[in-house]
Amino acid sequence: MLIEAIDIYQVALPLRQPRSTPCGPFTALETVLVRLRCDGASGWGEASPGNAPLLGPEWASSVFLGVRDWLAPRLLGGEVRTGQELQERLAPFRGNPYAKAALDTAWWDMKAKAEGKPLHQLLGNVRDAIEVGASFDRMETIDQLLEALKRVFDAGYSRVELKFRPGWDVHMLNIVRQDFPAQRIHIDVEGDLTLNHMDMLCRLDDFMLAMIEQPLAPDDLVGHAMVQETIRTPLCLDESITTPQQADMALELHSAKYINLKPGRVGGLTTAVAIHDACQAQGVACWVGAPLQSAIGMRIGLALASKANCTYPADFFVASEVFHEDLGEPLEPVRDSSDGVLRVPLWSTPGIGFEPDLAWVEKHSLAKAHLTHHG
Repeated sequence: MLIEAIDIYQVALPLRQPRSTPCGPFTALETVLVRLRCDGASGWGEASPGNAPLLGPEWASSVFLGVRDWLAPRLLGGEVRTGQELQERLAPFRGNPYAKAALDTAWWDMKAKAEGKPLHQLLGNVRDAIEVGASFDRMETIDQLLEALKRVFDAGYSRVELKFRPGWDVHMLNIVRQDFPAQRIHIDVEGDLTLNHMDMLCRLDDFMLAMIEQPLAPDDLVGHAMVQETIRTPLCLDESITTPQQADMALELHSAKYINLKPGRVGGLTTAVAIHDACQAQGVACWVGAPLQSAIGMRIGLALASKANCTYPADFFVASEVFHEDLGEPLEPVRDSSDGVLRVPLWSTPGIGFEPDLAWVEKHSLAKAHLTHHG
């Protein structure tokens, strides 16, 4: 597949509610969309690291510049037959996984469309509908949280993730478990604890959590192994896993029993599948997280979640509740009448299942670049 043209867009998707951050409130999500074109076929990818370098060293503006100035020219005019070949071409550039993911996921969409297959089929799916879960951060009152939990569990969501923060921690969990004693719940600590909090981590065993996500700092794989050896509750690594090498080290150390796969964080679908396969070989389950992103990124994540070792419900949010308008037809979860579980049916059309409206993309673009091979 000769890469003939690459289009790069930094877009701003207006949010229904401003998102508060340490940098102040954001009223729109900035994300980066990439389109690869090859012999009449095209594929779309997305990288959504956020508006500012808060979750990691990349952010939308840096990804746009990195793709435009360095990564895309490395691919333009070249023959790319596999995802591994794409990754090898980009290997001289250190880090920048989100920028690499934008190109990698676009290549997979283009490949699937060229073969006339839905993306999940090209990835080797074992399911055509994905169980999904909801995520909740700190709210103004615990009653608001309890009402929100009741709504999503009544709707059929398979599990809930609760952000675990100072002042919104064990006491919050205790109240939640009184109202929801048996429902599947896990917490996301986002690396805010240390081994000095071992007493608290041991106490969390009392709450019968599905998992504790990223309790320690991302680079502390040994510390995670020590915690996992001490407590019964499974640990999950998220921010720790940025490369297949990091995943291999975590598996060797037995640092966790779950891995949260995000294509953007690990550099694309090529690397996400490699990590999935390594985890499957070692009996460590995976699941797919979803940062705030457009319909492109959401569909890429759900396609990955169709693989065999993604056994825990994937992250999902209803786009119409987050954005004033998304750039693609939203996927709607459906409650299965046989078991009452909410699942998102996957599509049957090639690739990610839709073509973004270019006029809409252009309208919401903060910056754009078009690279064409003249060979």
